[in-house]
Amino acid sequence: MLGAYTGKILRVNLTTRKINMERLDEEKARKFIGGKGLGAKILYDSLKPGVNPLSPENILIFASGPLTATLAPTSARWAVVTKSPLTNIFLDCQVGGYFGAAMKLAGFDCIIVEGKADKPVYLWVHDKNCEILDADFLWGKGCFETEEILKKRLGLNVRVASIGPAGENLVRYACISVDKYRQAGRGGAGAVMGSKNLKAVAVQSSGHKIRYADPEGFRKAANEALRVIKENSFIPLRRKYGTPIWVSPVNKAALLPTKNFRTGVFEKADEISGETMRKKIVFKDGTCYNCIIQCWKYTHVKSGKYKFDELAGPEYESIALLGSNCGVGSIEAVAYANMLCDNLGLDTISTGNTIAFAMECFEKGLLTLKDTDGINLKFGNAEAEFEMIKKIANREGIGNLLGEGVRRASKKIGKGSEKFAMHVKGLEIPGYDPRGAFGMALAYATSDRGACHQRAWTVRAEISGELAPRFSTKGRAKFVKETQDERAMCFSLVLCDFAPLKIEHFVKLLNTATGFNFTVEDYLKTGERIWNLTRLFNVREGITREDDTLPPRFMEEPLPEGVTKGQVVTKEMLNQMLDEYYTLRGWDENGIPTKEKLKELELI
Repeated sequence: MLGAYTGKILRVNLTTRKINMERLDEEKARKFIGGKGLGAKILYDSLKPGVNPLSPENILIFASGPLTATLAPTSARWAVVTKSPLTNIFLDCQVGGYFGAAMKLAGFDCIIVEGKADKPVYLWVHDKNCEILDADFLWGKGCFETEEILKKRLGLNVRVASIGPAGENLVRYACISVDKYRQAGRGGAGAVMGSKNLKAVAVQSSGHKIRYADPEGFRKAANEALRVIKENSFIPLRRKYGTPIWVSPVNKAALLPTKNFRTGVFEKADEISGETMRKKIVFKDGTCYNCIIQCWKYTHVKSGKYKFDELAGPEYESIALLGSNCGVGSIEAVAYANMLCDNLGLDTISTGNTIAFAMECFEKGLLTLKDTDGINLKFGNAEAEFEMIKKIANREGIGNLLGEGVRRASKKIGKGSEKFAMHVKGLEIPGYDPRGAFGMALAYATSDRGACHQRAWTVRAEISGELAPRFSTKGRAKFVKETQDERAMCFSLVLCDFAPLKIEHFVKLLNTATGFNFTVEDYLKTGERIWNLTRLFNVREGITREDDTLPPRFMEEPLPEGVTKGQVVTKEMLNQMLDEYYTLRGWDENGIPTKEKLKELELI
């Protein structure tokens, strides 16, 4: 048996209530590793084209990687893989916290959920076994209360992944709440759980011992990785402020989403910055399993209309989308909105993006007070944002339409609103305006799950001058392609992309843990294989070059102020980058992998 893997997969069919223990296919593990990669392979092999993501035929995969729960720093990570009800294409979400480690230490590399229960249930995974239990008593409850109840019932050392009302009501961007304050956030994995009447998965470590192929070699590799992280100059800032440290520099670079991406400069950015957050509402730091970075920032508001007891966040993306993008300039208000989303089970990025879209529709007269049930849905109205979050989660009134996401909502509203519906392939744009970072334009256009900053985050390289000149397409295709391949591997190991490690570190960790004999070239080739597999899944669902595009606003409306004033991503610029990107990928002019490339990657 390979080192580091448990060698077992738990498969649960909720329709038949059958529970099976399967052996991990070692050849698949070598070719697709774990996490995102292994999950993608299982999904690709399991689904027929055109499966409705909210039907019993879709599957939900919780996948750890060979490095999950090991001595490697940042080894908390794991992946949720499914077909997205928001985009109708491939979806993987990378998750931190403690659940992934508990699943691995419970003796399972993956949990695969099929079918649909005839009533609400939860899974109780313990003692290397699984039970399907009644969850009527949990249905309708928020994520926070759900976890608290299950911990009281099953034990405080139990780890929980659950959905809130948004998932139960099949909001297309409902998330899965993990360890209370971490999320499988994007693309509607929570709605997939809800469609299966699966309220939660509770896991208890059974004390499974991870066996390393080369214990001493792995210990040395892990210690070296730890040393590199400790000595990185940026880690102290990330530890002090978390991801919100990026609010001020991104605003200064004129890339901060503001009022539905109409500008990249927010006049109240200082009031929602990481520095302000640390000063006003942070009360302690936290961390994921086996991580010294400590990027969690626990916050609370002790009094006033935004009072709440505890939250781990908001993160940068939540601040950008629930804050500046909705014109909300109070860190307390943003944190309160984030708390509502987390408890109700909503992706903060898609929620903030969708509400900002509705605010612009309201401002333009495309939505009226009658449509909004009397809510004055103006930019900057935090109370209106709070009410809209609740309506979306419960699919009440206009929340029923907005719960479909901006692509579907704009098609329903019409009247030109499609031009400022900010999404790619149905997934709402996250926290960076690509008109001032052209690499992000290509990254959004080509991401395998729709608009995503995690697959190829070019922002730091572009505003720092590493990718120069800044307002140029030069070198972006190569940077994006290589970063996507590297991230595909990182998300399959699974380690955190915040770890400032080089490929050589990852290769040493992987080889000494598993017994593989990967070179750097093998490592990158495997990442490329995984990326091409997810592209094949999407091509099978009908994705072509036409879908590798951006919202009209980015391609037609220049940014109005700041250092990015006048910048726009023209159709010609995007096509130039796509041509270069497809060539580097070995895809044809329509973005479809060629037979030669697929043979090279052993995908056919």
